[in-house]
Amino acid sequence: MKVESRVPETTRLRHAVQYHDGPDDLRDRAVAFARATVRMGERLALAVPDDVAEAVYSAVGHAGVVALVTPRGPSGGSGQTTAALRARELRSLVQSDAGVTVLAAHDPALDGFDGRYWTELDAALNLALDDLPVDMVCLYPGFPLHLEVLEGARANHPYELVDGALRENPRHRCPKEVLAERDPSTPQVLGPPDVSYRYNSWQLHEVRRMIARLAPTLGFDPVRAEDLVLAVNEVATNAVEHGSPQAEIQLWAMTGGLVCEVHDTGDLGEPLPGLVAPHPAEARGRGVWIARQLCDLLHVWRDAAGTHVRMHATP
Repeated sequence: MKVESRVPETTRLRHAVQYHDGPDDLRDRAVAFARATVRMGERLALAVPDDVAEAVYSAVGHAGVVALVTPRGPSGGSGQTTAALRARELRSLVQSDAGVTVLAAHDPALDGFDGRYWTELDAALNLALDDLPVDMVCLYPGFPLHLEVLEGARANHPYELVDGALRENPRHRCPKEVLAERDPSTPQVLGPPDVSYRYNSWQLHEVRRMIARLAPTLGFDPVRAEDLVLAVNEVATNAVEHGSPQAEIQLWAMTGGLVCEVHDTGDLGEPLPGLVAPHPAEARGRGVWIARQLCDLLHVWRDAAGTHVRMHATP
């Protein structure tokens, strides 16, 4: 896989929230926004539940409308991962200074047990899309099941869409502040790993060799296997260089690929590492970003035991 590095020059993302009163109001607002966007000749990308997308397509058709992917299943449930995927998709749609308008909407099916997925997603989008000429409007319920959904929406959006106009949101705060006040979003607990290996910096070659031997047995072709080895090596190296002298790697071989977790006892200063492409002149600081480009899921969290990174890669 070719991995490109881009450097944010200035904030170009305009990330706004609009609140709705329920399913019917959600569809009405989505259709009205889509019609206005298409009428102005702008490209529209959708990240909405299926029933909302159907209403939009019925109103404006499919021409010039792109459906963005929302990870589900083993690769779902991580706002970090969804934001990284959104960034890759939207970079491919942005041409020169011609931007993209994105219509997104809250989907309660992704709430999890407390709604923190959405807080993490919007915070991560503010980082991952910062340099892109993207106007994104997120439709959120005014009365969600989880109060966290509403509080996160209020804090994460620099703008509010009111009567068709963007207004600055006085409650907006930077992603680090928003996430610092909340417990970390942790992925689903897995069973006992198939492989567990403790290593230090002198044993990184053993980590690479272990992944290289395992990848073909799980259906990875040679090119994709190289991607996997590179991604795991970047994260494993970060753990012993910046986390603690010794770290642990755990592997789960699955029918849908490989799940890998790297654990170290170090602290995590940046709650959402690897979402902003490093400067090309920087020799270091790009490991997690590279791994995010190569994996279907990469989720970072911190707890009392240290820093943890879970990766899921499919052949």
